[in-house]
Amino acid sequence: MMLVISVLLALVPLLGIVWIVLYGSITTVDGLFMALILAAMSGIVALNVLLELRKLRSGSRVSSTPTATASGGLRQRGKVESVQFYESGVGQPNKSIVTFSDAGGASNLLVLEGDMRNALPVGQKLDVTFRKESGHNVLVDVDYA
Repeated sequence: MMLVISVLLALVPLLGIVWIVLYGSITTVDGLFMALILAAMSGIVALNVLLELRKLRSGSRVSSTPTATASGGLRQRGKVESVQFYESGVGQPNKSIVTFSDAGGASNLLVLEGDMRNALPVGQKLDVTFRKESGHNVLVDVDYA
């Protein structure tokens, strides 16, 4: 459905250009710049449509939710793009925000309790197993693939 809406949004500015040409205002400065703006808008949305079609054709889908393991934990797979550490206030656990990317280029974020800068090296492909404990994700195991 979103693809159909994007196609329609790419065609509407082209109809505006046709209207400008038919009524002869393309020879004015206003008409010329309006046509250029409409063409740019149409091109941007059309590029989005082409990228979505390419993603559908290649079949590269990334699950934004981690998969469950047999032991009751959760598993996230991918290449570590970045690890950002945040110190919390007194009485609150520190957190690390880890950005994973898949082969298709899509990114997933995972918030883990504690400092993960040394446990999850940037640039490594790995499988991270974690569990939920009192509302926070706690790292259980890391498998360096």
